[in-house]
Amino acid sequence: MNEIGETIKEARESSGVSLEEASKDLDIKTEILENIEDGRTGAFKDIFELKEYIKSYAKYLGLDENKLIDEFNEYMFEYTSKIPIKEIEKTIELKIKEEKKDEKIVSPYTKEKKKYNNWVYIVVYAVIILMIVIAVFWSVKQVTINRSVTDTISYRR
Repeated sequence: MNEIGETIKEARESSGVSLEEASKDLDIKTEILENIEDGRTGAFKDIFELKEYIKSYAKYLGLDENKLIDEFNEYMFEYTSKIPIKEIEKTIELKIKEEKKDEKIVSPYTKEKKKYNNWVYIVVYAVIILMIVIAVFWSVKQVTINRSVTDTISYRR
């Protein structure tokens, strides 16, 4: 990875481009470009993202991005193939244990019911009370004609 970083750094310096200028043109943070040039793969969480950064940086500098990506893939293969199988198995077992801790076994009879917020109940009750008040007001208005209560229902023709 150091060789890839050196190649990129030499190409940038020979073309007279500053890190800040490249950062601005590529819309990539200066720290990321510095990490690439210094060969620090540990600074990146995602290898695929790093690969894309290398590809776009190489293309920007006029380098053969496919050649650099092939070198990067070879480096990653050599790096990952040196990890002992025991370590890989141990990591997998730890991940499985962590996933099992997160899983809860729940029967349908003991399953926690979803609790609603008190505001939901308050709003529902307020709407119901409001509807009752409106219904009562409307019915009184229908029965009252000209400020007098009617005893019989009159029909219009």
